[in-house]
Amino acid sequence: VALGAQFGDPEAAPVVPAAVVMELTHLATLYHDDVMDEAAVRRGAPSANSRWTNSVAILVGDYLFARAADVAADLGTEAVRLQARTFSQLVHGQIAETVGPRSGEDPVAHYLQVIAGKTGSLIATSARFGGLFGGASPEYVEALAGYGETIGVAFQLSDDLLDIASESVQSGKTPGTDLREGVPTLPVLYARSGDDSDAASVRLREILSAGAVTDDDLHAEALGLLRESPALKRARETVRSYAEDARSKLAPLPDNPARRALESLCDFVADRTS
Repeated sequence: VALGAQFGDPEAAPVVPAAVVMELTHLATLYHDDVMDEAAVRRGAPSANSRWTNSVAILVGDYLFARAADVAADLGTEAVRLQARTFSQLVHGQIAETVGPRSGEDPVAHYLQVIAGKTGSLIATSARFGGLFGGASPEYVEALAGYGETIGVAFQLSDDLLDIASESVQSGKTPGTDLREGVPTLPVLYARSGDDSDAASVRLREILSAGAVTDDDLHAEALGLLRESPALKRARETVRSYAEDARSKLAPLPDNPARRALESLCDFVADRTS
C-alpha cells in the first residue's frame, strides 16, 4: 500500500487507514489458516491457536475482519466493496484448496488458481489501495493491481521452493514440512506429473504417490531426490516466469524509487532463501 501510494500523493490522509485495512485482513487470514493447518508455529513463534485454542483464534480472526471492514467504511463504498471482494477471493481460494481439484482437472492449474485466490488477491488489492487512495491515475492503479496479483503468486510459489531447497538455518523453517504433511506444492505436483524415466525420477514418483511422507527415512530420501529433480528446476523456472511477468506489469509506471523497489522485489522473490 505504501509503495503504491508513491505513484500519487503518499501523504494523502486515506493512505494509512487503507494500509491498516489490508494488514488487518492479512492478519485475520493467518489466524484462520493456522487453525485449518493445525499449525503450532507461525514465523518461529507459537501460533495463536496453539496458545489460546482454535476457538479463540477463529473468533479473533473474525474480529480482525470486522475491524478491517469498519476502517474501510470510513474510506467510502469503493473501499468496502474492494475489501469484501478480496475477502471473498481469499475464502474461495481456501475452499478450492480444501476441496482439491475436480475429476479431470489439471492439478497444477488448480493449484495456481488457489494461490491466485489466497495470496495474489490480497497483494493485488494492497497495491490497488495504495494507488487508489494516494490519488494515482487509473492507468497506474490498474498497473499496480496487476503487478500485485502476479508478484503475490510468485512469492507464494517461492515458499514452495524454500520448503524443499533451503536449510532451516537459512529460512527459519523445517525443510520438507509440506512434504511430511502431504501438502501438494508445485515441485511435488511437477514431480508427480512428470514423465522422466531416469531411476531417481521414477523412485520419487513412487514415494510421492502415497501422499504424506511421514516415515523419516522415506522423507529424507524424497527430500534429497526432490532437491536434485527436474521438477524442482521446472518450479524455479515457473517462479522466475511469474516474477518477470510481474516486472513487465510495471511498464506504465514512471521510473522512480518506488518502482525500483517493486522491481527489486521481483529479484528477491526469484532468488529468496528466507
